[in-house]
Amino acid sequence: MNTLHIRRASDRDAAAIEDLYQQLVSNPALAVSPEHLAKLQASEHHVVLVAEQGDQVCGTALLSLCEDIMFGTQPFAVVENVIVNEAYRSQGIGAALFREIEAHCKRANCSKIMLLSSAQRSEAHQFFEQLGFSGTSKRGFVKYRRQFG
Repeated sequence: MNTLHIRRASDRDAAAIEDLYQQLVSNPALAVSPEHLAKLQASEHHVVLVAEQGDQVCGTALLSLCEDIMFGTQPFAVVENVIVNEAYRSQGIGAALFREIEAHCKRANCSKIMLLSSAQRSEAHQFFEQLGFSGTSKRGFVKYRRQFG
């Protein structure tokens, strides 16, 4: 069995991440830029993680640290675009991604981690709750670009 490895994504992961995102959303505009991944690889505030088993990228998540002024200089974190390849689900890969996310947030002294999930993804909601996220303490709102005034 291949060992699972969580690491920061690089420009070489663009095609694999794009393939994963296609399992997450159906949108013809979906495009993962190797150049943008290379830029994010050097960022202090944005981390694209990949889960790799053997030589196969089988999961990914985006972590963004947001500056806040409410608690001095303590940031908060937002997690987006979490996906594990359908063929690799229920093997602990998502939990491993979130362990790395939490470790990163602890090192950054984040006050909280927030995420949004599509309303119909009930299995994902159960997974997030098993990890300790609350789906009832806050309510998320989204306004997409096509709706901007």
